[in-house]
Amino acid sequence: MTLLHTTRVRRRRLGVATAAAGLLATLLTATNAVASPEPGDAATSTTAVSSQVRAEAEGAIADGDIPGVDEIVHSDNIEHLANVPKDALQSLNTDLAFQGRYAFAGNYDGFRIFDIRNPKKPKTVAQVLCPGSQNDISVSGNLLFLSTDSSRSDNSCASTTQPATEKSSWEGIKVFDISDKRHPEYVASVETACGSHTHTIVPKRDDVYVYVSSYSPNAAFPDCQPPHDGISVIKVPRKAPERAAIVNFPVLFPDGGNPGAPENPGVSKTTGCHDITVLPSQDLAAGACMGDGLLFSIKDPANPKIIDRVQDNVNFAFWHSATFNQDADKVVFTDELGGGGAATCNAEIGPNRGADGIYDIVGKGDHRKLVFRSYYKIDRYQADVEVCVAHNGSIIPVKGRDLMVQAWYQGGISVWDFTDSGKPKEIAYFDRGPVTLDAVTTAGPWSAYYYNGYIYSNDIAKGLDVLALKDRRTDPAKKVRLDELNVQTQPDYFDRH
Repeated sequence: MTLLHTTRVRRRRLGVATAAAGLLATLLTATNAVASPEPGDAATSTTAVSSQVRAEAEGAIADGDIPGVDEIVHSDNIEHLANVPKDALQSLNTDLAFQGRYAFAGNYDGFRIFDIRNPKKPKTVAQVLCPGSQNDISVSGNLLFLSTDSSRSDNSCASTTQPATEKSSWEGIKVFDISDKRHPEYVASVETACGSHTHTIVPKRDDVYVYVSSYSPNAAFPDCQPPHDGISVIKVPRKAPERAAIVNFPVLFPDGGNPGAPENPGVSKTTGCHDITVLPSQDLAAGACMGDGLLFSIKDPANPKIIDRVQDNVNFAFWHSATFNQDADKVVFTDELGGGGAATCNAEIGPNRGADGIYDIVGKGDHRKLVFRSYYKIDRYQADVEVCVAHNGSIIPVKGRDLMVQAWYQGGISVWDFTDSGKPKEIAYFDRGPVTLDAVTTAGPWSAYYYNGYIYSNDIAKGLDVLALKDRRTDPAKKVRLDELNVQTQPDYFDRH
């Protein structure tokens, strides 16, 4: 692959923008009780490194191979418009969703709502304290959905951590009414087997279906018993969300899924799905399910039907997420090698492991197949103190091209072209230097999404970033306007029903 390098690139020092003057957010709780974030809600985020690793990173900075600590570099076709640091919610930032002039940002401690009417000056509208990892987030109409995948004492936002071995522990989906963006109201919850690591919504006129992805069952966990070979499907009536309930648990892996090691060394055993992306206009979904990649039909949203299933037992360790192209004839799957806690963008790992896998969809109807074409991985130098992994991204809607913006944790943000499935190439980037040289640290963009002319990124450690992309190849996308965007519920940007 021919990719754009930043080695010895001319660097532009940009200070991290401070929050706009007068930005004093009110911390909200969904109940009257006082809730406090706990260390158990957040993943381990630092691992000390040797003096040799630190010295190598210092040498790379001195040689101009990587930016300095917290220094920002980017390609000439990217402009950094704004950064809004963390405020009341101090844990790890997670996913993003959009509606009108608002952006909704998940955090292990809860979620934050931004007014992005002026992308150069995002303003905080509300911060809701509701601890429970990962707080994966999506919105539809007046409803906001939040995933809880950490064992809690109850389903309230005042809950505390509690062992999953206790039957009374709770994990699952929370539902908020966001009619008043300044005062979200917690209105419903649904407990799901093994919690909700992520979720994906399938909006309908009167109801919202929610696909809940979770995994890692354990015989010692009363609410997460093996085998866990499917997903929970929840139906939420729009006018009565308090009646939300599980309507199905379709088995996706009747044979148990990928067995992992020792049969397939270095590959995760499939015990559920990590993430699902749906393309409602085509009644399609793609599942990233630990050791397996899936293509399935969602003509009946309560009863998804498997069309094809693939594995990569050579280079993929953990199937993490999926993205369709505009024509629904390709899927990009990501590999979360190292689980989001390791430095994997280096010479030791190489270009094919911890990469994106590009698959063509060939055939018609229920006979469609996923056919592997190539890998894409950033080859810009990343130090061994930087957690770098293929993570969440979205399509940039340009007719006739397959373009994507994607987060890579401390590998930064990559804009790339996969119009030719066999020859993907990077066309723009944004990157910060290491957050520290003393430890391998979980930081960098969790998600990077294109919405109504701008790239929005929820940086795990640094807060919300807004970028402007100025390139003739991507400029046509500025004409595409959406009222709502949940990236795992991909829209038909060009309305080709």
